[in-house]
Amino acid sequence: MEKTDFKAVCFIFARGGSKGLPGKNIRTLGGKPLIAHSIDIARANPRLAAVIVSTDDPAIAEAARAHGAEVPFMRPPELATDTAPEWLAWRHAVEWYRRERGDFDILLSLPATSPFRRQEDVNACLDLLAGDPVADGVITVRNAERSPYFNMVTLDAGGYAGLVIRPEGNIARRQDAPVVFDVTTVAYAVRPAYILAGERLFDGRLRVVRVPAERALDIDTPYDFMLAEAIAAHLAAHPA
Repeated sequence: MEKTDFKAVCFIFARGGSKGLPGKNIRTLGGKPLIAHSIDIARANPRLAAVIVSTDDPAIAEAARAHGAEVPFMRPPELATDTAPEWLAWRHAVEWYRRERGDFDILLSLPATSPFRRQEDVNACLDLLAGDPVADGVITVRNAERSPYFNMVTLDAGGYAGLVIRPEGNIARRQDAPVVFDVTTVAYAVRPAYILAGERLFDGRLRVVRVPAERALDIDTPYDFMLAEAIAAHLAAHPA
């Protein structure tokens, strides 16, 4: 294992009750279950002390173990409902690891729904958090295609549209609006102490790692999966 100044543990949080795309975490993409893409990149990173999957689903657990991840516990059912914040599953994972294996410095979450991340994205998150003692976490972002200051609207009680955020002056072009980013599911690196003390991720002091759009697809719907299949086929035909 590569020597680092920190101990980072990768957790992949994958519950079984997906409504938008049933069974998505173990649906085959590029010849292997979707979750295996996250497992493989984590296992190939020598800076990670362990690769652990948190799931409530036996089929996901079986697929995870088959591809080399640990599944040392099953997630409690109350932490795997449609309404349960994943933050609570993160907290459960931190508490389990500390109790069973001791302290660690960084929880790295690599969601199964983002199969096109690269090792450079993972390492950038680890390095940025390790190098900033003030930060509570690091998230990955991509350039936004829409802006709440320019072309995103909400409806009032009468059904009339208005900008989500009304700018102080007149903005005629999106390029003139304040710069905004889309949060991606490529990677999250968070201090375990903050997960235990905080109530939600965005209450903390967060740094960002920017990733290009082609590595930032988040699979949540059948349409997303169709895009992922097209990207996977292209990458297979044109390896870097």
